[in-house]
Amino acid sequence: MANFLTSSIGKKFIQSITGAFLIIFLLLHGTINFFSVIDTITGKFGIAAADAELFSKGDGLFKLGCDFMSTPVITIMVPILALGFVIHIAYGIYLTVGNLKARGNVRYAVHSKAAADSWAARNMVVLGIIILGLLCFHLNHFWAKMQLQEFIGAEAENNPYLLLLETFRHWWVVVLYIIWFIALWLHINHGFWSMFQTIGWNNKKWLPRLKVISIVVSSLIVLLFVAVALNSYAEANWWHPELLQ
Repeated sequence: MANFLTSSIGKKFIQSITGAFLIIFLLLHGTINFFSVIDTITGKFGIAAADAELFSKGDGLFKLGCDFMSTPVITIMVPILALGFVIHIAYGIYLTVGNLKARGNVRYAVHSKAAADSWAARNMVVLGIIILGLLCFHLNHFWAKMQLQEFIGAEAENNPYLLLLETFRHWWVVVLYIIWFIALWLHINHGFWSMFQTIGWNNKKWLPRLKVISIVVSSLIVLLFVAVALNSYAEANWWHPELLQ
């Protein structure tokens, strides 16, 4: 087992497993955030955002989703997720450095012509840097004002609707987030089918199917997040701008 984990295939296997875990988290996170769009459709977004007494006028779906993310099970999963993300980044850098030494100007190790022809495959590190940088931007907007404050015993923001409005009220912030989402789409789209390729599902029958599934999964995740950003911008500037005054 130790020899396997230290081998090239073993490292890629770890990279794939941590990537799969992050994809599952993104699907969950994106779905819960999308509840805010549903709350707009049902008319609960403005009501919940304006409620200063801990949502006494009725919880929207987004609030209930945020409550779920604050449960002990999810709270325990946060450091595990963080560890998985660190491992994913570290192994990505390690593999890339090794590939640069072994293959010269090839920036990401690939084992098929399909992968070699992929722009995302050749630029996974660049995409990873963009994703990491904007992730810090994102954490400063939400995690630092909610979970981090609870962790250090300070007063946390308890109205996630207002955080959405405050974050996406400016168009340039929305643009930066959309750039982040596009980088995520490219990264996940390649990483998803590459993950299965690592475990041997790279024959002519399965590879085309996996690429289609990759497009569906990555597009679903990104569309969820884009919808939230655009909806929050509209809420902040057109539908309920009075909530920010």
